[in-house]
Amino acid sequence: MPAGRRTDARSGKKCEIMVTKSLFELAEYLGGTVIGRGDTVVSGIRGIDDAGEGDITFVANPKYRKKLETTKASAVLVSPDITESARNLIVVDDPYVSLAKILPLFYPEERDPVRISDQASIDGTAEIAEDVTIYPGVYIGREAVIGKGAVLYPGVVVGNYVEIGEDAILYPNVSVYRRCRIGKRVILHAGVVVGSDGFGFANPGAENLKVSQIGIVQIDDDCEIGANTTIDRGALGKTWIQRGVKIDNLVQVGHNVVIGENTVIVSQVGISGSTKIGTGVMLGGQVGIVGHITIGDYAMVGAKSGVHRNVPPGQIVSGIGQMPHHDFLRTQACLPKLPDMRKTITSLLRKVEDLEAAIEKLTR
Repeated sequence: MPAGRRTDARSGKKCEIMVTKSLFELAEYLGGTVIGRGDTVVSGIRGIDDAGEGDITFVANPKYRKKLETTKASAVLVSPDITESARNLIVVDDPYVSLAKILPLFYPEERDPVRISDQASIDGTAEIAEDVTIYPGVYIGREAVIGKGAVLYPGVVVGNYVEIGEDAILYPNVSVYRRCRIGKRVILHAGVVVGSDGFGFANPGAENLKVSQIGIVQIDDDCEIGANTTIDRGALGKTWIQRGVKIDNLVQVGHNVVIGENTVIVSQVGISGSTKIGTGVMLGGQVGIVGHITIGDYAMVGAKSGVHRNVPPGQIVSGIGQMPHHDFLRTQACLPKLPDMRKTITSLLRKVEDLEAAIEKLTR
């Protein structure tokens, strides 16, 4: 299966090539162990249902183990608790992590030739490093700095005094407002807005007097921000997304929020202003968080939860309002039984009333 491209030396055109690896080579690269024929060659990666001859697949979720013997893949990445199969296996500590490592081997990221379009609008005071790619329709403001190897796709707006780090990628229609700072190797997907005004109004519901938002947004190295996510600038100081944070699509981050290193935030999360989120936190989809609270390091918040108070480090919470996840599961298990429980309680109340009436008659 075609897995990459190269440039033909004579024509200068790109053409498809096939990347092939033996299982021995992949196992050595991943630090894994081969069970089966290590000289088997694979040239592509597919899901367990779609894989065929020449493909490698993976089993990361126990519910897919039953498909191990029915898949047509030439090899399967598996965890250490799987030790035998009719298929060739590569045993690794974490199949999903290993998948992430080998995907770039078979499907290297394509990049267009480095160039700066004459249809881009670039202020004369902006500092553009070497090897930068700037597509048509990009706007770059006064004294902005664009680092080496950065790529700016059509429709990107970089405001005055913005800093974009080396090898950052800004996909179409990303907007980075004035003075904000974007680190190295940051990926901003289409429609991301960095540095829009925080939602700050004095005397709300009466005057709605706008409080000027004079801070910035700082996004540290190796972060990735999903499509149409918005990150408000600080009212004072900064909204800070620390190194290695991964944010999904359609997330709202309020002003002066701090998100700690390597935190993962799933789609449609809303984080109110001045919330502090620790290192390695995981927030499920559609979580809502009130402002001015702290979520401790390595805490986890279940999908669709409403977080209204601090979450201690390492705790797992769920629900509206949040509660320990174990209590939430017990509560959810009771919900389908509530109609029957109501009938039982109503019946018991009637019996108690009848007993009380009978006792009252006997005591007269």
